[in-house]
Amino acid sequence: MFFVPPSPVLNSVLDLTTISFITTILILSILSLCFIFHLRFKSKSLTHLQHFNSLWTVRFLLVSFISLWAITELFRLPFFRRRYLYPFLSSFTIDQQSNLCKIHVALNLGFFQPAFLVTLLFLVNVSIKQKTHNNIWAISFVLITCLPLLLLQIVLIFFTPFKLQLPEIFRRSSTVWKNGFGNQTVLCAYPLLNTIAFAIFGIGYIVWFLFSCWKVGSMVINKGLRYRLFGLIFSVVVSLPVQILCLGLSVLWNPDEMAYSTVAFVAFLSTFSCATVGEGILVIKPVADALDVEVDSRLPVRNGADQGMQRLMRSYDG
Repeated sequence: MFFVPPSPVLNSVLDLTTISFITTILILSILSLCFIFHLRFKSKSLTHLQHFNSLWTVRFLLVSFISLWAITELFRLPFFRRRYLYPFLSSFTIDQQSNLCKIHVALNLGFFQPAFLVTLLFLVNVSIKQKTHNNIWAISFVLITCLPLLLLQIVLIFFTPFKLQLPEIFRRSSTVWKNGFGNQTVLCAYPLLNTIAFAIFGIGYIVWFLFSCWKVGSMVINKGLRYRLFGLIFSVVVSLPVQILCLGLSVLWNPDEMAYSTVAFVAFLSTFSCATVGEGILVIKPVADALDVEVDSRLPVRNGADQGMQRLMRSYDG
């Protein structure tokens, strides 16, 4: 294990920077929800927008899972917990604070992040389908895919019978840090066992995602849509391996060391970039283009334009 001296000031700066990014993604999520519901209300009175709005529930799920992932990231940050959580929960014991870290790991790596990735994949897959999918099927698809991983993460972090026989890096989800004034702070960490489980999911996901994008790319003829597809591919294929690599490397340091905080911040930033690109390409931009089509549809068009518009609608259904 490489030792890097603790730096409370720099760690707090990274925590504050992370909070600012979390605030940004939450504001973007609120904006995305406004776009979704605005189109939802518009489509009730304008029939030609109903096809655009057929997957509003799936887009709502994508934004919701990203928002929940961002909120759980707040509970990982010592600065946020000391400043905004513990004053209202002063009776929290050290063990209870440690359990909060375990809950964060299970929800973050086991459900919220995999759920928004799977929802993103679902939207990519249905973009080449000719028929409108039932929203119940979308919800079932996400739950069936993510619940086994969530159960595995819970078992690994709470109930693994052989965890006491493994080295600490495989099972460490938190550590207690004492400052110069004798105050104790619980710092969250990512157990290597849970990171390995998430890495297995990530490898399978990337293969599935690339195959789906290859099918979509072979059918997309619009240059703008092709650029957006490449942007989405780049954000997922780069950010997910970087996050997994950083989570794996984080076990080399204690959570109170600057190196650990830096690696954890890079892992967070990777997921943040994937989430923002996903919301922008699969939620905000398609809805904005749909509203533009609404304006254009009021103008007279030549023969054959309707067919082109329907093709554009199908392309944006994902």
